[in-house]
Amino acid sequence: MAQAGAGSIINLSSTAGIRALDEHYVYCMTKAALIMATKVLALELGPSGVRANAICPTVTLTDMGQRVWLDNPVKAAPMLSRIPLGRFLQPAEVSAAAVWLASDAASMINGVELPIDGGLLVT
Repeated sequence: MAQAGAGSIINLSSTAGIRALDEHYVYCMTKAALIMATKVLALELGPSGVRANAICPTVTLTDMGQRVWLDNPVKAAPMLSRIPLGRFLQPAEVSAAAVWLASDAASMINGVELPIDGGLLVT
């Protein structure tokens, strides 16, 4: 990408890389490290026309997310209560953000962590 003078790197991190979660030490640590790696890539590759950004979703209802969260209302209720929009994320919402970040419409977006969280991080 750097040789071509253009490109978009999109890393998939998590809101857990921005806000600590109890009993998620390794998960939070690795997601935070990925956010910082994204910022370093943005800094180092930006001058060659390559952008780097991180998408940071909340709980996403993939097959695993449905099993872990929707099949366990006792676990889901406290998390849902912290999300102002009152629902978990659909996978298509993550992919839509990735498509936008990769497009020319986001040509000046570089080095950001983009929460897709229904407002979780403002609570």
